[in-house]
Amino acid sequence: MSAGINKSGAAFVFAAALAFAGCYMDRLTGNYDDVAELDGSDDESAVIERTGQDDQAQAERERRLTELAAEEEPVYRMNAGDEIEIRVYDHADLGMTTKIGPDGNVGFAFLGQVGLGGLTISEGAEKIRDGLAPYVKSPVVSITVRNVESATATIAGACVKPGVYGISNTTRLADLYAIAGASASRLYDGATVDVADLDNSVVVRRGEVLPVDFRKAVSSGDELHNIRIRRGDYIYIAQRMDSSVTICGEVKNPQRRIFESGMGLIEALTSSGWMLETHWKNVIIIRDGLSNPKFYKVDVDGILAGKRRNVALRAGDIVYVPRDNLAEYNVFVRKLLPTAQIIHLLSNRSTRHTFYDNW
Repeated sequence: MSAGINKSGAAFVFAAALAFAGCYMDRLTGNYDDVAELDGSDDESAVIERTGQDDQAQAERERRLTELAAEEEPVYRMNAGDEIEIRVYDHADLGMTTKIGPDGNVGFAFLGQVGLGGLTISEGAEKIRDGLAPYVKSPVVSITVRNVESATATIAGACVKPGVYGISNTTRLADLYAIAGASASRLYDGATVDVADLDNSVVVRRGEVLPVDFRKAVSSGDELHNIRIRRGDYIYIAQRMDSSVTICGEVKNPQRRIFESGMGLIEALTSSGWMLETHWKNVIIIRDGLSNPKFYKVDVDGILAGKRRNVALRAGDIVYVPRDNLAEYNVFVRKLLPTAQIIHLLSNRSTRHTFYDNW
């Protein structure tokens, strides 16, 4: 009777332990069932998933960029600093090459100060012609622009040479970024790293923040995003607040390492001595800081099998490798097994006594 009670009690304890282990198995990985997956794709659908934009907002973004690309080149208007050449047909003595003054005026024979700032070339030539009419019979006036210094755009922030730069009708965003020296750098843990945050950089035109993806414009030259720069545009290159990536969890050497442009998940895991055998098939990437974190899972087993693309990391990312459910179960069973063996031995002590007696 006593042995029967011990056996049923042991069975109950062991069954309860296994039932508890079943709940325990999802302690970590079950929390990530609904987390969005990153698949290493740089297409627009991935951007939508990362930023939370819906299809309608994305369509509006593309519509606006298409409008910008289709806009006609603005009519050139002379302005302060522009160098122009004025010629009067058959009156070489009236010709001159000059810069338009800060007030938009130029000095001209017979006319004194003539306001050309804000006028088109034809409007300026007509104004001079009308002014000369009382002094010159049927004057024919031409204006040629020699150098345009008024067509400028400003680039500021985390670039090597922020400032005001002259532009032409062929200057694009990536061109201006390159002219400004591209990303600035700084020392971080004894190494030099880029500090430009292209994901949060902006182009402002006449008070409107244009829906430009800097990374697509600068890194891949996507023509839709690599927009033509217009006079008066303001470009701000955001600065990364954190130039590192943290790798933790089921890896051999958890660490915080310097972020390098083009760093992928596989490279980061390799630098940490790779994952332990207890790792889950998905790796969790925590992005956008700990104050407002966004969680993504990556099928790292799929990457290793060639079924998924390697995922590009961003500065500030936290790479967390959870322990696999099965590993959690195995650890639990290893801790449970000695207790179960003792219960089993105790419940069968009468059998052992009979065995030893017979022996």
